[in-house]
Amino acid sequence: MTCSMYSTKAWAGRYFDRSGCSRAFWLVLCLVLIPAGPLVRGAEESSETSTQAGLLIWLEPRPVEDVRFVDGEGKPRSLADFRGKVVLLNLWATWCVPCRQEMPTLDRLQAKLGGNDFQVVALSLDQGGLQVVQDFYREIGIQHLQIYLDEQMQTIQSLGAFGLPVTLLLDREGRELGRKAGAAEWDSPEVIEFVQEVMASTARK
Repeated sequence: MTCSMYSTKAWAGRYFDRSGCSRAFWLVLCLVLIPAGPLVRGAEESSETSTQAGLLIWLEPRPVEDVRFVDGEGKPRSLADFRGKVVLLNLWATWCVPCRQEMPTLDRLQAKLGGNDFQVVALSLDQGGLQVVQDFYREIGIQHLQIYLDEQMQTIQSLGAFGLPVTLLLDREGRELGRKAGAAEWDSPEVIEFVQEVMASTARK
C-alpha cells in the first residue's frame, strides 16, 4: 500500500505549512500515478529481477546517485557516509499514512540488526523541517532510528521514487540490490533472515 487520500485529509491540517502547495502537488502525483503501478526506475517485473522478502531484487547491483540530506542536528550528510554497511534506505513522510504505519517495524529492525554492518536510513521528505519529524518520532516512540531529512524532496527524482513509501536495499558499496514500493513489515522473520544473508555474503574483508 502506498500513500492515499486519507493521508491528505487526516494529516494535512496538522503538518500543513507555507510549503503546502508544493506538498499538495506531490500528494496529487502520488494519488494519480501510483494506482497504475509502482513508478520506480526499472521496477517492472522482468527476466532481470527476482523477489526476496517482498523486495524486487536486481540480478546485478545498480549504481545509486549519492543523494544529499541533513541529519537530526541539521548537519550535511549523504549516502556515501554509509559505505561499508548494508543499508535499508526508506523514503517516507509524516503525511503518508502507510509510511507512518510501517515506521515502528523499521525501528525494530534497526534495534535487531543495526550496528557496524547494517543500518536503516529512514529519510524523511517532509517540507516542514526537522521539528515535524522530531515530533512524530516522539509521538510514536521511535527509539532506534536516527533522523534524516531531505526537505527539498530532491531524492524523489534522484532515485526515481515517485510515490511513498519506497525502500531501497543497498550493498556495502552503496549500490542498489533491490527495492520495494509500498509499506512492509520490515521486522518480519523473512526480512530479517534475508538481510542477514546479504550481510554475510558481503562481509567486511
